Order: sequence, then structure tokens, then C-alpha cells
Amino acid sequence: MLTITQPGTVTLERVAYMPGFLRPLADATRQGAALEPAIDEIVRGFEFDSFMYGTSASPYPHQESKSYVFTTLSPAWVARYDEQAYIEVDPRVKRASEGALPLVWDQASERGRSDRIDAFLADAIAHEVASGIAFGVHDLRAGLVLIALNSSNPVIDDARHTEISRDMGNILLFGICFHEIFMSGLVQQGVAPRSEGAPLTPREKQCLMHAARGLTSGDIGLKLDIAERTVEFHFAGIRSKLSAVNRQEAIAKAVAAGLIRP
Repeated sequence: MLTITQPGTVTLERVAYMPGFLRPLADATRQGAALEPAIDEIVRGFEFDSFMYGTSASPYPHQESKSYVFTTLSPAWVARYDEQAYIEVDPRVKRASEGALPLVWDQASERGRSDRIDAFLADAIAHEVASGIAFGVHDLRAGLVLIALNSSNPVIDDARHTEISRDMGNILLFGICFHEIFMSGLVQQGVAPRSEGAPLTPREKQCLMHAARGLTSGDIGLKLDIAERTVEFHFAGIRSKLSAVNRQEAIAKAVAAGLIRP
């Protein structure tokens, strides 16, 4: 299963502008304290219930990317999301990977697109992820960066849309600030993802098996009927769990461990 990663202590003196609502996060970061209480305070100030940050980034130069996750959601949902390969159908991931504009979503806006998406949405509701806002941060130091604020309320009505629009600038600023903290305090310091050593999911094993047979990410995507970028997301997770520098080392480690057949 995936596990949640904590950034370390970061100095933010170079930040030119730090609005008051972000001070709890800045203070917790400088003190090396747990970030969850500060993030909960900020997120609930926007009238959301939880926060999720995920990225694929390389902790060292000339290495392929690995997966990092930080969230205030339950570990059970993080594990469930990983095991069910929900990254393949999560509408928030698609939006973040295709552009910078935020997605404000609820059950009505996303249901009916496919059976797999509907199954994901139903499962997400059971884990208090019923609506929210999601957006990507585009950074040359990282691959996909997804930031999501979630609500247990399945409906975003017109009044709530107006409130979210009012807070949109501060929500985006919060996401950018957290991303900078995360990159500076963890990824750029070479800290390994905490998913290291976790078991591979069935989908990750499938991707590895096909790669071991010489298939490219594009080939694997066609074989599994998923986007090529989604295959790359799976390999970021695989490298994280196997502590592999690149795809070839991941294949070799998986074969040696008996996870896939040579």
C-alpha cells in the first residue's frame, strides 16, 4: 500500500509574500512540527474537509521519477486508491495532467462518463471524498502535481460555487505554497518515498510484466486500455516501492524477488 510522506524542516525566508491565512503552515514548517493541524485549519477555513497532494518527482538528478503522497485523508482510502488503480479513472488526475485550470467537481458533474468512473466516485463517497476542487501545479522539477481539497458533501450548489470562486485565488496560492514546501523539504533533500517496500498492486505487476517483455509505455497503454501518461504514473509508483533508479532496475528487482516471471 501507499503511505503518506512528511516533508522535513524548511526555511521560507525567501518567500516574498506570505498572507496571514498561511502563517500556521509556515510556522509548523519552520518548527519541524506536524503539518496536519495547520493544513486542517486552512482547508476548513475554505469549508472543505480534507487535503491531498500527490506528485511524481526525482529525488536525485538523472533518476526517473518516484511517487510522493501527502494527505489528511485516512490511510485506508490511500491504500484503497492504490490497490484499485483509481489513478486510471480519477477525473481530477485527468484535469491536472492536461492543463492548469482548476476542476470544481461533484457527483452530478462527473457521473455517467463510464462504469469505472462511477465505481470510483461511489467508493470515494464512502471515504468522505464526495466533491471538491482539484488543480495541477506545473513545475520543471516534478512531473504531475495534483492538489485536491475535498468535501464529504456530494453536491456543490450555486451558492457554494460562488463561495469557491471567491476563495479561488487563496486556494491556488495555498497549493503552490504547499508544493514549494514539499519540494524543498523532502524531494530536493533526497528523502525516499515512504511507500518504499510496499507490495506492488496487480496493475503494477501487469505493467512490469509487459515492460519485461520489451513493451514501451505506449504499447502497455494500448494493451491495458489506459493512457500512456497513466502507465508512467504506475511506473513512478513501482520505482518508489522497489527503490529502483529506473525501469530496468525495477524489472530486475521484481524478477529477483519472484514478483514477476522472467
